[in-house]
Amino acid sequence: MPFTPYVAAASVAAVALALALGRRAPAAVAALAAICLGVAVLPRQFGDDTVSAAGHPTLRVLAANVHVGTADPAAFMRLVDKLRPDVVTVEEFTPRFERELAATGIESRLPFHVLDAERQAQGTAIYSTYPLRRLPTPGFFFKMAHAEATLPGGRVRIVAVHPIPPRHSAWVAEWEEVVSTLPSGGHGTPWLLAGDFNATFDQAPFRDLVDRGYRDAGEAAGKGLDATFPADGSLFPPPITIDHILADERWGVVDYEVEPLPNSDHHAIFAELALPGR
Repeated sequence: MPFTPYVAAASVAAVALALALGRRAPAAVAALAAICLGVAVLPRQFGDDTVSAAGHPTLRVLAANVHVGTADPAAFMRLVDKLRPDVVTVEEFTPRFERELAATGIESRLPFHVLDAERQAQGTAIYSTYPLRRLPTPGFFFKMAHAEATLPGGRVRIVAVHPIPPRHSAWVAEWEEVVSTLPSGGHGTPWLLAGDFNATFDQAPFRDLVDRGYRDAGEAAGKGLDATFPADGSLFPPPITIDHILADERWGVVDYEVEPLPNSDHHAIFAELALPGR
């Protein structure tokens, strides 16, 4: 399912082939399929639901999968210095990467943190310029740090999202459970879900999550097809968009960017979010 955008692009070739062969009925059917696929896929890349930051407090968010801690920590800190995030979520956060980030002086930029460093790909972390309070973390195989940040005008609850990838039948059930049990937005204390969802809009559980009170920053900015994985430019598997920043639907999206992160198999993602005036 994550490769549906490529099927949508290829569907145009079926229309052209049927027309070239003079087969009107198959061409009509192929055209209908191409239109349906286009309607499903194209709004992610050509929509524009961004807002101006004028008159609103903003929250700057960076999310990065660091590929079992192999990403370049110095490059990571250059991203932090360039983008000046208020909140950073890190996926595949290992004890070694924790030590390497500490050596770069991350706490001088982001002094508050909730860290769940684990071996291999299971760890996550949240760094912040605002005070953080650890929240209970569900007991899934991949740890997903939960925290509540105290902002000047209110609070926001944050999840460093990283469900197990649904690559094998044994993992699909847990992936679906993780995505379905992530908190809903749109009411109460706002939630910010950021990280590697191992999911695209072509998968129903992810669409259902967004419909539970969120706005996908990439889609809102008309960059919802900007691929985040794999980051090496390989053609197989073709690049897909599995990293997301989901903002409470009461917030606006000011900006969104996909940023390279050396030595990781994912690109980092960044969003600036406009919070309701207080």
